[in-house]
Amino acid sequence: MAVKIRLKRMGKIRTAIYRVVVMDSRTKRDGRAIEEIGKYDPNQEPSLIEIDMERADYWVAQGAQPTEAVAALLKHYKDGTLKVAEPKTSKKDLYEAAVAAAGKAEADGGAATTPRKKAAKKADDAPVAADTEGSAAAAESTDADADASADKA
Repeated sequence: MAVKIRLKRMGKIRTAIYRVVVMDSRTKRDGRAIEEIGKYDPNQEPSLIEIDMERADYWVAQGAQPTEAVAALLKHYKDGTLKVAEPKTSKKDLYEAAVAAAGKAEADGGAATTPRKKAAKKADDAPVAADTEGSAAAAESTDADADASADKA
């Protein structure tokens, strides 16, 4: 039986992820594997490559032939030329940092991100802000009344 170490395609259309598997060379690409020894995700930046090198070396010693793609992955994995993704900060740490920043903003004077509405003007100032045409007509009528009463007296 000819044994190969090759990639087994999984995942969605256009977003394939692969498993590094040991299988008989006569089985179909996504068929039953003898053993799964790793995974490869080219969609991430940098690509995720996880291979159990102990099992890969065992199978190579038993006569399993890696395909070209798997041989390249094994070479990168052994050389240590893999780019490693930066560890993500946990959501809990992000939350605590946001709470601390919000508490600091309140202590600094409570500067809001949006300006507050200005206080409404007092009732005394309200007629001043009234329509100018209406107040001019009212002023003329009071002047006319004052003149009429002055003429009678």
